[in-house]
Amino acid sequence: MKKRRLVIRSIILLVLGAAVAYSLYANLTKDKKQKVAEGEIAPDFALVDMQGNKHRLSDYRGQGVFLNFWGTWCPPCKKEMPYINNQYHQYKDNGVQVLSVDIQEPELAVNQFAERLKLDFPIMIDKDKEVMNVYGVDLLPATFLIDKDGKVVGYNTGELTEYKVKEFMEKIKP
Repeated sequence: MKKRRLVIRSIILLVLGAAVAYSLYANLTKDKKQKVAEGEIAPDFALVDMQGNKHRLSDYRGQGVFLNFWGTWCPPCKKEMPYINNQYHQYKDNGVQVLSVDIQEPELAVNQFAERLKLDFPIMIDKDKEVMNVYGVDLLPATFLIDKDGKVVGYNTGELTEYKVKEFMEKIKP
């Protein structure tokens, strides 16, 4: 009787151990989000801005696109926004467009943020994190530089200085 209980307990422990090992293996080997790499065509997306205008990335072919992912709660995002706005005014007539994507925040909060900083480039909200996930963004702020042919020619994560924003806009100017 004791030998039989020992065998049953051993089998149960073996099955539990195999389940734990499989769970660990599955979690450690599962694919991480892959950010869009330089040289690749930027994935197309369509989002509606705060004024109700639809923006599709592919509609901007022929122009450079400064694609910025951010959040109102993010101090580096808040600090770089005036720089992006200043350079937007310098480059918008030279074929460079800013597309700004807030991640999953209420419209009211984003509107108040934009009004307080007097931002006037298109601001869209990625309500379901679809665009963020397609681009593989995990840290904010994140900026993709997209050339006139729709290729990603640069990527930056972290706060930008005004000099860096200007340098990036020069890089994507058609």
